[in-house]
Amino acid sequence: MSIFKRKKKNRVCVIGLDGVPHPLLQDLTAQGVMPRFAELISAGQLHRMKASLPEISSVSWTDFMTGTNSGTHGIFGFTDLKEGSYDLRFPNFNDVKTETLWGRLGKDKKMSIIINQPSTYPARRIEGALISGFVAIEMSKAVYPFSLKPRLEKIGYEIDIDTFRAREDHEFLWKELDRTLIGREKAWKMLWEEDWDFFELVITGTDRLQHFLWEAYADPGHADHQRFLDYYHRIDGLVQRISGAFEQLTGSLEGLYLLSDHGFTGIRQEVYLNAWLKQAGYLSFSTPEPKGIESIEPKSRAFAMDPNRIYLHTSDRYPNGSVSGAQKAGLKQELKTQLEGLTYEGEPVVEEVFDAEAIYSGPFVSSGPDLIVLGRHGFDMKGSVKKQETFGRTILQGMHTYDDAFFWASQNHGNDLRISGLAEIILRHFQ
Repeated sequence: MSIFKRKKKNRVCVIGLDGVPHPLLQDLTAQGVMPRFAELISAGQLHRMKASLPEISSVSWTDFMTGTNSGTHGIFGFTDLKEGSYDLRFPNFNDVKTETLWGRLGKDKKMSIIINQPSTYPARRIEGALISGFVAIEMSKAVYPFSLKPRLEKIGYEIDIDTFRAREDHEFLWKELDRTLIGREKAWKMLWEEDWDFFELVITGTDRLQHFLWEAYADPGHADHQRFLDYYHRIDGLVQRISGAFEQLTGSLEGLYLLSDHGFTGIRQEVYLNAWLKQAGYLSFSTPEPKGIESIEPKSRAFAMDPNRIYLHTSDRYPNGSVSGAQKAGLKQELKTQLEGLTYEGEPVVEEVFDAEAIYSGPFVSSGPDLIVLGRHGFDMKGSVKKQETFGRTILQGMHTYDDAFFWASQNHGNDLRISGLAEIILRHFQ
């Protein structure tokens, strides 16, 4: 049973490919792995784009869907601390403090269908249909309207793969990538025939593959190199079917947009910021094996949270904080100078340290971090409290990057694109 009656109208279709970097697209189109993307690049404009800061999906996708930054929408990471405490919390869609682009469209009675949009759990009521992407815990709370749930279950739709098992078991990873991609396409086919103004589908398997098997792309001799290419060829096939259906429906490619929420590259070293802060004398814990920030000692002046957020331990914000307001500016500059001088085997590991007050705007700037530490490509910033050394490696192979996300449109939108600017580009199509 259709949710809407179909009629002719001005439409937008967005295809999101989580974590796909601009250079990878250029490479795979040149190799002939992604022929439809090659056609789109010839017909339109492939832009290199900057992601959010920090360059993680929870923030970047929220930047995209609200057209704002963390200082306005209030999401600073996958985790945060409860106000006035050291207790960890997990922000969700209910914590987004400003309107989404499809919310703005809904005010004009324009219908939206959103499939697998990260950071929209629990699903809210919209004019249309919403299927939340990760992090979503229960399917029953991840869909609106609720009548979609049995339809999704019937086609075997699942929100995400088991990422903990997949990072160890790569055969399981490949099977899950296959299964979830089939589910995404079935959901697209099921909802495409409804009457919509805005349609969005996000593929997150690309991000998962690159975290766990980036080396399969980077090393042509890797045992899974061809499987990596084949997966991207399948992604390209899905893009061909969706973009072709859109072109057939509207008569042109105008109104079709493709994007990633951040870029990707291989990891050379992980950089554990809390370990560095301890070694540099800025942080100490009351126990040798802290479980979290709640073990911080009052004399500590700063701490880090995943992935690259540094918070000053101020007396006006934290119960046992020791940093006064008068000390903040000097301490931020001191940390910035030291971090930008950090090296590994003689090589700088930090690209830039951003003052949050300079990169965020809006009423919630003071709720976020004080500094964002952007690593150079290959140096993945982490906020673990358990690591004792500044540098190390885990089983992860790929890391997010800030400056090489992509955005494709039928027209050129300039050379200084940020993901937070895409909402206005999309909304202008309806004017």
